[in-house]
Amino acid sequence: MEKLALSDDILMKIEKPARYIGHEVNAVIKDKSKVDIRFVMCFPDVYEIGMSHLGIQILYDMFNTMEDVWCERVYSPWVDLDAIMRREKIPLFALESQDPIKDFDFLGITIQYEMCYTNILQILDLAQIPLLATMRGEDMPIVIGGGPCVYNPEPIADFFDLFYIGEGETQYGPLLALYRECKASGVGREEFLRRAAILPGIYVPRFYEATYREDGTLASFGPNREGVPAKVRKEVVMDMANTYYPRKPIVPYLKVTQDRVVLEIQRGCIRGCRFCQAGQIYRPVRERDVEEMKRYALEMLKNTGHDEISLSSLSSSDYSRLPELVDYLIEECQKRHVNISLPSLRIDAFSLDVMSKVQDVRKSSLTFAPEAGSQRLRDVINKGLTEEAILNGTALAFHAGWTRVKLYFMLGLPTETPEDIRGIAELSNKIAATFFEEIPKEERKNGRVQIVSSTSFFVPKPFTPFQWARQCSKEEFLEKAYFTKRCIGEQLNQKSIKYNWHEADASVMEGVLARGDRRLGQVILKAYEKGCFYDAWGEYYQNDKWLEAFQECGLSMDFYTRERGADELFPWDFIDCGVTKEFLKREWDKSLAGVVSPNCRKQCQGCGANRFGVGVCFEPREAK
Repeated sequence: MEKLALSDDILMKIEKPARYIGHEVNAVIKDKSKVDIRFVMCFPDVYEIGMSHLGIQILYDMFNTMEDVWCERVYSPWVDLDAIMRREKIPLFALESQDPIKDFDFLGITIQYEMCYTNILQILDLAQIPLLATMRGEDMPIVIGGGPCVYNPEPIADFFDLFYIGEGETQYGPLLALYRECKASGVGREEFLRRAAILPGIYVPRFYEATYREDGTLASFGPNREGVPAKVRKEVVMDMANTYYPRKPIVPYLKVTQDRVVLEIQRGCIRGCRFCQAGQIYRPVRERDVEEMKRYALEMLKNTGHDEISLSSLSSSDYSRLPELVDYLIEECQKRHVNISLPSLRIDAFSLDVMSKVQDVRKSSLTFAPEAGSQRLRDVINKGLTEEAILNGTALAFHAGWTRVKLYFMLGLPTETPEDIRGIAELSNKIAATFFEEIPKEERKNGRVQIVSSTSFFVPKPFTPFQWARQCSKEEFLEKAYFTKRCIGEQLNQKSIKYNWHEADASVMEGVLARGDRRLGQVILKAYEKGCFYDAWGEYYQNDKWLEAFQECGLSMDFYTRERGADELFPWDFIDCGVTKEFLKREWDKSLAGVVSPNCRKQCQGCGANRFGVGVCFEPREAK
């Protein structure tokens, strides 16, 4: 192992030093004198969160199959090491080589959550890279952003040289080839970026500019130089059977959030929930080959030594070969004493039967996400889940031995009324009542059922039908949470129901950043300068400093949480994510009318994703 970037003295002072030493099982080590391009992938959060991200594992594997490229990793140092690095002026380093990030060709940052924006600045700052892209010289890495948040990259546009819109497997090859060509011919940073801006899926913010009306809304947005495309279309993997997948994922030295083998079975979702950004931006649904999945599962278990495997998908129940795959995994995993985790299942007879086979005899809690308390509001959000289905599912679960049910709801959804909120308490009560009605007293192992009802606060996101919706204020959110608590306290089975709710401050800020424009870059920078980072962690979020930053920049949070005009130009409209704005507007109008849209397999809604020519759009339709 090469010399560590941190001394033994520092490693002994900090929490979990294993976060920073690298060289985990299956980490890739290359001879840096024999590679042309050095790329470091970053997840701007603590190691345990970042190491659980499948996207980085896929890209890490893909880059390192290229002979002349070495891809390494870096994560946000935790607050204890952050303070030491600043004090001792230690530059941020990559895990594999322990070399400073500023010496690399590329720094790729995946952006999964708006509340990590200040952590991006922490990464750049500790790496001793100028925070503003326009201030970087020829000797600095090209900073690339990717992930779901780049479907509105404008609030963080000033900090990035370029953004990659869409799935990373398709255009990184041409981008790196272009970089090699520019490097060999002595072409500088600006010219490389100009040529990169023409590649599919690549957005270079400095080559676009926005103008604003007096009321603050966007008047225009477009290229400021010739040859740069006005629209950037997302990149999509067309052939899921012949794409990269990490057979030897990295195994960390310490316990991380997802400490298991992850098997991605499909991308996209057929359901069309109107609040869900992932369900729109990852269209169309494309399935992986079941035989390939069987091979991958055994190979990855062998190469990692993990004792658990999880199926990854937005809606696992909709994978057409799920019964076959699950039966195979149950048989193989039982031989190897490996557990199976099946998230994102609908609660029906098949799913419960599967979970009974794979879960511990003690039966961990069962999770439902009704999202709304009343059927009216579930129709508004196009959840596609009836109260009858929920109660039937819980009855089956109780008979199968489960006695703890987790329910997830949202407060502040468009058109929500007090009766809809009361419905959260009433549905929780009905589920508890179902237990007492269905399970005879002598069969109740623990005496009673436990219902844990949790509410998060609705955040409108770009590229959803609710991108036009108003977001509630902190005060309104809290009032709704207190009302929910009172309603639960009025229920007959209140002693069986526990209620939790999320922080309101951070939810409002998330909504502001999600639908923000380029002017928010100055607010993010000022908040960071005031000491804000790790905003995704409740104990470190400093709302008062964010409010000060908005005030000092002369911007209003209310402007960003307001309902948007029907014909308003959005900061993200220059991105073609596959689904059309016309389709999203139709769905917004249908939501206000309480009209449900069938899922993709039942009836095509004309969202526009069929232009990619792959996936569910070209399957035979189910009988209506």
